[in-house]
Order: sequence, then structure tokens, then C-alpha cells
Amino acid sequence: MKTNDVILQTTTKLVFFIIFLFSIHIFFAGHYTPGGGFVGGLLTTGAIILLLLAFDLKTVQKALPFNFTIMTGIGLLLALGTASGSIFFNVPFFTHAFDDFTLPLFGVTSLHTAMIFDAGVFLVVVGSAITIIQSIGGDS
Repeated sequence: MKTNDVILQTTTKLVFFIIFLFSIHIFFAGHYTPGGGFVGGLLTTGAIILLLLAFDLKTVQKALPFNFTIMTGIGLLLALGTASGSIFFNVPFFTHAFDDFTLPLFGVTSLHTAMIFDAGVFLVVVGSAITIIQSIGGDS
């Protein structure tokens, strides 16, 4: 059943980007403050669920043409690859490397391999949650 919820759909378009941008902020702030890949992934999943509530599944799949199962696999490879990468350098498992770099527009920035691990966790959380929701919602 298709309804025309103009207020819900218009508000959702704005709120989706607010939640998504906040999830990106939480992702990047997660190394020094609470947050990271898991919480950022949950917020992104919540934003996509909001789109699914306001629009139908086919509309959201057109707007976000990602294969979320492949996204989960890529996230697992990133997370496990980063965690096990320490074995190649003969250091304990989950040992991460970091250094300060000068980046354009950002200046001196501390970059960590833990961020790659968090990106993997982010992709696993979003990919698996949306895959489950799509499989449940696609049956109707």
C-alpha cells in the first residue's frame, strides 16, 4: 500500500543527513572519545531505517544501490586484516600503529591503523543490519 506522507518524507530527507553526518563525526571521534565504528554503524543503520519507514524498500534500494552483503564481507576483511596484520611485524595480535602526518586542509593529524579496524566494524554493522532488515521487509 502506497501512501503519500509528504511531511514524513520531507522531514526524513533532512533528518537522514543530520544523523548520517553525526555518525561520521562519531566514527572519527571514536579513537579519543566514546564512539567509533560500532556506534557510528548503528547511527548509520538507524538513518537508513528511517528512510525505510518513510519510503518503500524499492525506493531506498534505488537511492542506495549497495549490496549490503558484500559490504559486510569487505568490513570483515578490513577488520580481520588489520587485526592480524600485526603478526607480519612480529608484534602481539591487535597491536596498532600510529604516527602524525601533515595533511592538506587538516594540518598535523594523528593517523592510526585502528581507524581501518573501526571502518571494518562500521561496514559489518551497517551491512549485516540492513541485510537482515531487507530480507525481513522484502517478503511482503
